[in-house]
Amino acid sequence: MNFREIRNAFLEYFRKQDHRIVESSSLVPRNDPTLLFTNAGMVQFKGAFLGEDNLGYTRATTSQKCVRAGGKHNDLENVGYTPRHHTFFEMLGNFSFGDYFKEEAILWSWELLTEIYKLPAEKLHISVYKEDDEAYDIWREKIGIPSERIVRLGEKDNFWAMGDTGPCGPCSEIHIDQGEKMGCGKAGCAPGCDCNRFLEIWNLVFTQFDRSADGTLTPLPKPNIDTGMGLERITAVVQGVTSNYDTDLFKGIMGFIEEISGRKYGDQTKQDVAFRVISDHARAVTFLISDGIMPSNEGRGYVLRRIIRRAIRFGQSLELKDLFLKGVCNRVIEVMGPDYPELIRSRSLVEGVVESEERRFADTLNYSMKVLDDEIRNLKAKGEEILPGDLAFRLYDTYGLSLDIVEDVARDESMTIDISGYEAAMSRQRLLSQESWKGSGEEEIPAVFRALLTKGLATRFLGYDGLTVEAGVVGLIADGKEVASLEAGKEAQVILDQTSFYATAGGQAGDTGRLANSGAAFMVT
Repeated sequence: MNFREIRNAFLEYFRKQDHRIVESSSLVPRNDPTLLFTNAGMVQFKGAFLGEDNLGYTRATTSQKCVRAGGKHNDLENVGYTPRHHTFFEMLGNFSFGDYFKEEAILWSWELLTEIYKLPAEKLHISVYKEDDEAYDIWREKIGIPSERIVRLGEKDNFWAMGDTGPCGPCSEIHIDQGEKMGCGKAGCAPGCDCNRFLEIWNLVFTQFDRSADGTLTPLPKPNIDTGMGLERITAVVQGVTSNYDTDLFKGIMGFIEEISGRKYGDQTKQDVAFRVISDHARAVTFLISDGIMPSNEGRGYVLRRIIRRAIRFGQSLELKDLFLKGVCNRVIEVMGPDYPELIRSRSLVEGVVESEERRFADTLNYSMKVLDDEIRNLKAKGEEILPGDLAFRLYDTYGLSLDIVEDVARDESMTIDISGYEAAMSRQRLLSQESWKGSGEEEIPAVFRALLTKGLATRFLGYDGLTVEAGVVGLIADGKEVASLEAGKEAQVILDQTSFYATAGGQAGDTGRLANSGAAFMVT
């Protein structure tokens, strides 16, 4: 089965079990300020799980776009170094809002894995929460799993909570035995072991309690089901490969990188890391921009910028030419566009934003990497194994070289970074910035802008209503003067009568994007 058939088989199976197929929500969570990005299938249903939303249906199934980079849920630094870490991935899931519960969820998961995906039943192992006798009995008696293939684990592994208080419950995970060659060799090796032998492929969460501040668990009047299975991981299992990057989700992207680099994936370990980083990050970049996120120095935009720059840095290690990432993102659109039409609609936006970021970073990357390489060479000559935190911060503050890029380079040189020193330098810089900030008084406004204000010109902000807007140009400023026109390739400040671009203010960086009409286009940086 190819990845598209695997995804469709999942959704179709649960449609036949009376689930509504719900379209993936945006990577920007709706009405949830606690999350940078949508990072699980249940995020769009959070209101239903809390009893706040009436969806009009009690069973749902989705293939949800997810990003785990930045914030609490961050896989960025591991991407490239393992066969399964990603910044962007799809999460297959089925959900019940006060409808069916454990028995149906377990029976259906088993049937889908063994009868639809044809996974060998004898290789599937189960973990349950240590106190969840109900789930254990269903697996043992209803499904017929031998007791030696069921393990009871503690709260750390098999109990899920939305937060310190609120809905929570035990979970049951389905693992596949990848064989002794992937294991630790210990006699008691089983799900829960830190080795790679038992690979978790599906997590079934039984949300049945409400946890109070004192830790008391009160049964919910209507328990829920929330399951998650990564498309990339189940595709690797079904296709019989040990790395997600060897599946057809990535082969087309990897093939393009091979074409432009003249190198083969699988030839050498260090080179393969670069292939995995670029292919993964191009997917994340393409989907994030298509969902309206623009590179910036704050929040989601900053995470996007870090992902772009990390991909560019690894492209440099493959000696890829400038502006290569735009082409890789185009290949992502070719692979994923049939499933996500918004990618095709956003192609020109993705190309423009990525090209702008590549040009912007290329100017400093070569020099900053030379500075870093020289510093590492000097440190190693002295026998040092730790890169000072203030140096890592200086590279960020002066050249925009983010910590994860410095960490990647240090890792290649068998060095670590003084993270506490880095954070201390960052804190000192924040204090200095606060002390030197003068506010936004009129004395800070250049004369050319004061002249426009005296004419009564004002810009209406519409950014909370949407990401695109039709606007009229009411002013054009170049080299500190108001002008009537501008030559191609020149920089200017464009004053609009209305805009969806957020201006730099209140500690938040301004938006980036594109202005265009029938005869001209501006990249807003």
